[in-house]
Amino acid sequence: MNPIILIVVLIAATLIGYKLISNVPSLLHTPLMSGMNALSGVTVIGAIAATGLSFHFDNGGNFLLGQIFGGMAIILATINVVGGFGVTNRMLRMFSKKKKGGEQ
Repeated sequence: MNPIILIVVLIAATLIGYKLISNVPSLLHTPLMSGMNALSGVTVIGAIAATGLSFHFDNGGNFLLGQIFGGMAIILATINVVGGFGVTNRMLRMFSKKKKGGEQ
């Protein structure tokens, strides 16, 4: 596939995503983040599959760049999932009722 088309799709997805997220009311950010963490999990699986295929179809080092980018995609998507769940957990703790000093 033509790399120019891939770059245009990346830029368009970035701009559309930014526009959509900037218009979300603050009350909906926590549920939205939880849903996006689930989608990021799918991204991790896709990155693993793409990297695995890159290793499977290796013809004497021609796909080394694909393997490097695949490994980076796995690492970055995993960081996104873990960080997203951490932030969501922290936001949900803000809304939980506080226990009094003697109760547990």
